[in-house]
Amino acid sequence: MDVESDLKTFLTVEKEKVEESLDSFSSWIQKRLPSRYSGPVCYSVMGEGKRLRPILCVLGYRATGGSLNSDMYDLASSIEVIHTYSLMHDDLPCMDDADLRRGRTTPHRVFGHEDVVKAAVLLIPSASLWALKALENFVLTDSIKRKIIKELNGASGAGGMVGGQYLDLLAESENLTPEDMQALHQKKTGALLRASLTIGALAANAEQDQLESLEAFGHWLGLAFQIKDDLLDATASTEDLGKQPSDRIHSKSTYVSLYGIERASQIALEMKDRALESICSAGLDDARFIKLADYVLERTK
Repeated sequence: MDVESDLKTFLTVEKEKVEESLDSFSSWIQKRLPSRYSGPVCYSVMGEGKRLRPILCVLGYRATGGSLNSDMYDLASSIEVIHTYSLMHDDLPCMDDADLRRGRTTPHRVFGHEDVVKAAVLLIPSASLWALKALENFVLTDSIKRKIIKELNGASGAGGMVGGQYLDLLAESENLTPEDMQALHQKKTGALLRASLTIGALAANAEQDQLESLEAFGHWLGLAFQIKDDLLDATASTEDLGKQPSDRIHSKSTYVSLYGIERASQIALEMKDRALESICSAGLDDARFIKLADYVLERTK
């Protein structure tokens, strides 16, 4: 089996397992929220997506000695629930004002602005409760379980993704420096990608050097992922992306606006190489990490 088809098979199998867990989450959350909120939550959570973050979480778990079961996919899917929250808010009129996401009408166009704002916020504590439910079946110390929940929330909140969203709004019509750009995307995109790997490794009781290696891998891969997003927004069509390219419309500073397409593409490759160097340092050079890093830069949406 060649590398391309092997990766496609791997992603398909892992995505199906994540989708099963998200379906269970949707059934679980429907019983705990009023219908006005559970409707937009389930619509958003079950929308088509790459599911890259939970797949990275599972891969980090496997690479550091974890034994897979459905509880691990439930823990990993809590990260996708947080990611879904970010997409629901990213698309709002006060942010990107998007009509399409993943080829479907955005939630606020279907359910209304007010309900989607509130429903999305509810996903953050819901993700933590879902993760805690999964962790009940792990043989881990209470200290490690607390670290996992702290990692999930730290990457989600003001010090991570939410803070990055805020900085992104402030940066509209501004000319960011390379340092400011990297700081923004370390929070908005990188924090949750990095946490995905860290959570997986913590759940496997990984050694400290393995944790640090995976954190570094997630850091550099997150930057490569964001640069690729910027490149796609500048070069791909609405049909290809499943959403309308919006960076230029909102006068956002991006790696493309700062460096141009050719140099931005080179920087993305440099970030990917740094990511792969990071996992080699701890003996975690699993072929699936290499293939996923390649996928991040070769994807078309």
